[in-house]
Amino acid sequence: MRRLPRALLLLRLALLVAEGAPEALVSAPRSLVWGPGLQAAVVLPVRYFYLQAVNSEGQNFTRAPPGQTPFKVVVKSLSPKELVRIHVPKPLDRNDGTFLMRYRMYETANEGLKIEVLYGDEHVAQSPYILKGPVYHEYCECPENPQAWQKTLSCPTKEPQITKDFASFPSINLQQMLNEVPKRFGDERGAVVHYTIVNNHIYRRSLGKYTDFKMFSDEILLSLTRKVLLPDLEFYVNLGDWPLEHRKVNGTPSPIPIISWCGSLDSRDIVLPTYDITHSTLEAMRGVTNDLLSIQGNTGPSWINKTERAFFRGRDSREERLQLVQLSKKNPQLLDAGITGYFFFQEKEKELGKAKLMGFFDFFKYKYQVNVDGTVAAYRYPYLMLGDSLVLKQDSPYYEHFYTALEPWKHYVPIKRNLGDLLEKVKWAKENDEEAKKIAKEGQLMARDLLQPHRLYCYYYQVLQKYAERQSSKPEVRDGMELVPQPEDSTAICQCHREKPSREEL
Repeated sequence: MRRLPRALLLLRLALLVAEGAPEALVSAPRSLVWGPGLQAAVVLPVRYFYLQAVNSEGQNFTRAPPGQTPFKVVVKSLSPKELVRIHVPKPLDRNDGTFLMRYRMYETANEGLKIEVLYGDEHVAQSPYILKGPVYHEYCECPENPQAWQKTLSCPTKEPQITKDFASFPSINLQQMLNEVPKRFGDERGAVVHYTIVNNHIYRRSLGKYTDFKMFSDEILLSLTRKVLLPDLEFYVNLGDWPLEHRKVNGTPSPIPIISWCGSLDSRDIVLPTYDITHSTLEAMRGVTNDLLSIQGNTGPSWINKTERAFFRGRDSREERLQLVQLSKKNPQLLDAGITGYFFFQEKEKELGKAKLMGFFDFFKYKYQVNVDGTVAAYRYPYLMLGDSLVLKQDSPYYEHFYTALEPWKHYVPIKRNLGDLLEKVKWAKENDEEAKKIAKEGQLMARDLLQPHRLYCYYYQVLQKYAERQSSKPEVRDGMELVPQPEDSTAICQCHREKPSREEL
């Protein structure tokens, strides 16, 4: 048999590598699978878990394994007699050797679920995973004891922002709130909704004209009450952009606890996760495409192949955004910025031009993302952090619920409020590519931890719990309040098998 020349052998080997010969390097048994979607008791709109690809030597892959063999997930009812509608999309490749697996249930699996995680035809890690029933779907009303529910979700024992927010309110006087809130914030321009939760039922009345966004606060409260028994409480949610309570902590009169989606350094509002990330979590894989999970599998080219410019697209909701476009026109080699819609500064459109709308996932073709406030904090920030671009964040008095965990120069690069050092920071990032890449990765990892959908549920519950503990009187269903009913879903009737705990257990 004629021997092939060494050069030809090396070429043949290179071609085999390119074609995926090292698929054998992936060790299905050694690969790791974990996450809340493997637990029957963790009820979420979209259940999810993670996979880390590991090679035959026990080393983690840091990018997708080469070759054509995909990982796949099969989710089905344990009982062949029970037909359960389950949507299982393809795994999301997170471009770092890990994958995000998702499935959405439209009916309850009374007998349970069987989850197979496969690499080719081989089971991965401990697959198949058996979730003993009942496994409830999102719209099944079956609330659990709060202590057990928090333990199941592995909720953090403390959230720094919640502790900070409630430091101003050792006691909450519901009568004072009832007297003051409608007068101070319930006028024609008001955007406040007054809620009472009693026996896990939600009642509300609108204070002011601009309360259409109550659909967002309604849907997360309803979702919570389907999963966990909430304490009785009476509270006020600000549906507007700006925080409302600006009284000083030691002032007279003292501040009152208004719940908002955004906080600021000069206000005392109690902050919840924004309606944007909350709604996208509830409607993931159904009514929205950009959510905290899908974004992780759509982060664009690898770092080395991204365009080395800073990028921004958005509305004209703050003057600094117009400055970005002006900077971009003068420095196109460093910055690509455009306004996609004019409302506040319509007279500037002729001078600055109007940029075409662009899919959010395409933002990550660029190596650096500029985050500039809108009317308040830019609600795109969580999604930018979940990408694998470096975020250049404008200094801001506004904040969302998770900002306290983020550190400048560790998780993002800070820029001055007037954008005076933006170009300098872009140049720094270009000249210090490894350091920029490291900051981008640290920010992404922190965001992946903080912004897991089940963590949002924990956060909402803990805010309501802390509020309830501080009430100095019994919450009441007030005149003018109406019951907020659970959505009707006759196609997905479920039977709750949990024993309802008594109020003494809460």
